[in-house]
Amino acid sequence: KSFPFFPFFSPSFRPFHVEPTNIVSVNDDMQRVTDEASAMNKRIHYYSRLTSPADRALIAPDHVLPAPDEIYVYSPLGTAFKVDSCTDGYGKNSSLVTIFMIWNTMMGTSILSIPWGIKQAGFTSGIILILLMGILTLYCCYRVVKSRQMIPLTDTSNWEFPDVCKYYFGSFGQWSSLLFSMVSLVGAMVVYWVLMSNFLFNTGKFIYNFVHDINITDIVPGTNGSNKVICPSAASDHPPQNTTVMFSSGNRTGFELFEEWWDKSKTVPFYLIAVLLPLLNLKSPSFFAKFNVLGTVSVVYLVFLVTVKAAHLGIHLEFNWFTENEFFVPEFRILFPQLTGVLTLAFFIHNCVITLLQNNRNQENNVRDLSIAYFLVGLTYLYVGVIIFASFPSPPLSKECIEQNFLDNFPSDDIMSFVARIFLLFQMMTVYPLLGYLARVQLLRQFFGNAYPSLFHVLILNLAIVGAGVAMARFYPNIGGIIRYSGATCGLAFVFVYPSLIYMISLYRAGQLTWPALIIHIFIILLGLANLIAQFLL
Repeated sequence: KSFPFFPFFSPSFRPFHVEPTNIVSVNDDMQRVTDEASAMNKRIHYYSRLTSPADRALIAPDHVLPAPDEIYVYSPLGTAFKVDSCTDGYGKNSSLVTIFMIWNTMMGTSILSIPWGIKQAGFTSGIILILLMGILTLYCCYRVVKSRQMIPLTDTSNWEFPDVCKYYFGSFGQWSSLLFSMVSLVGAMVVYWVLMSNFLFNTGKFIYNFVHDINITDIVPGTNGSNKVICPSAASDHPPQNTTVMFSSGNRTGFELFEEWWDKSKTVPFYLIAVLLPLLNLKSPSFFAKFNVLGTVSVVYLVFLVTVKAAHLGIHLEFNWFTENEFFVPEFRILFPQLTGVLTLAFFIHNCVITLLQNNRNQENNVRDLSIAYFLVGLTYLYVGVIIFASFPSPPLSKECIEQNFLDNFPSDDIMSFVARIFLLFQMMTVYPLLGYLARVQLLRQFFGNAYPSLFHVLILNLAIVGAGVAMARFYPNIGGIIRYSGATCGLAFVFVYPSLIYMISLYRAGQLTWPALIIHIFIILLGLANLIAQFLL
């Protein structure tokens, strides 16, 4: 399949499995099997047709059938993990587990850019946009969930959304879903590389200064006191990003050498290649799926960090509805599409929602559980975004100082931020190989019919992906920009266009399409198109 899922078949649809001992020769182009294996294969296919599909008495037992492929789901900036397949079409997860899995899948690194997005849109309009985008993406996700049920006279129980696209749009739907899926995957991997470079740089800087007993002051404006907040963007005129003034008895020559070889954009992004490129070439990423819990721990810790920082910094708000002053931004700003671009990816789970809900024990609760999960995700984004924006110390700093990664507003020697960076760095280093594996499966299986045609093919693909990440970390390390561009691009297809278009076509074929439904869903498609165009204009 051309999407981040591996095909799995219910036992009644799985092919007959011939044990290797029953293969006579593997030297010919066509493998030949023994008469015994051939006869058993024919008997099982014959018996399976003597009863109705609901009667499993004469269906081949699982031990003679190949095990189902591993199934992985991902949200581009959330997490990626292995999903246990359903047995006989029935899921085993309770509603509570399903809600948590959806929340956990969506939540991720996009939360770091929500405060910046609110600053770009304005405080009041930012809150409104988070609520509206949450509702809109939830409705489109609901349309994805219901899309299979609107296909008549076809068993769609094992279909994913790309299969639905292929049913309605043919090969165009299949290849376009592959294209936009790759955009979301590669975009997420680029963001991860930029963030991992950032976190590794700050972590290394903290450790070096601690070990060598070096007290430094960054050449950036900031507040005083134990809870220091800095404004890196105000120091953009100072050449290297990690230039510092040293007040210590440390070795100045050694410190300068460290500064030269440990640079956020010039060296650190290249150091990551030695660790991550070999991991990308592994045939199976199942080992890394075991660390999925780190995503939950990271998000919970970020919420804790935000709460503690806000308690110490206090609330700093001033409402200026349309005018900007030295320390505060207007409540409504023309740059608001930058937030909608980020939110399109922040609320993006449309690629794997069918698989997640398929494992729900109570299928009749799918819509309710999905709605609750979206509500919790929106609430988390609102809490972190609003608290960081409101507590940002203005004055003395301007709200414009809020960075695209809000952890950059805390110096590298801040203990709580150091712990957050460690958590996030390790989590991303475990998710990154999973995302690379999904990209490999989608692309190489589509072109070569094999997810691992050879080490050469896999290495070329991984070098291209890693090269894109290194180039962005070196020349355009702006995660907010990367998130909004990739979010608006892949969201145009999977969030806005395909769900609405498929719904309208299915209603038209059933003779149930009304003017209100037509107008509403065309409007949704136009919103997605406007969202994409606006990213390149602002």
